[in-house]
Amino acid sequence: MRNRVIGQTAWVVADDHLPAWSNGPPPETIGHESVSMPATGEVWAYVEMQTPLPDRDPVGLYRMTMARRYCRQGHRNDPGDREPIPKGGGYSSIIRAYAPVAVQPTRLDSGQLPNAHIGPMTLRE
Repeated sequence: MRNRVIGQTAWVVADDHLPAWSNGPPPETIGHESVSMPATGEVWAYVEMQTPLPDRDPVGLYRMTMARRYCRQGHRNDPGDREPIPKGGGYSSIIRAYAPVAVQPTRLDSGQLPNAHIGPMTLRE
């Protein structure tokens, strides 16, 4: 087996939506909008995530650092001290890394609980 690093340094996650309301009590049923990002190489990964919106300037430039071969999860709907993504509308995410990472977006639309879906994505080597 070759010692090859998998992953990319640029990712786009399109067609996301953060519901304006939830179908149950918070925090359990608030929409889950996250990206799981394993750093796949032998160096630390510095990652920046920006969120373009359909009707205004992008939100944030969220920054995080990941130790080599470790994983971080970026919660897009729980920004902490960063500017939040507006609820009730669509958005996308542009992720840039300074070392290869894999990106798996997941989301739960809690506004319509019977239609709730968390979708996985895989990376082909």
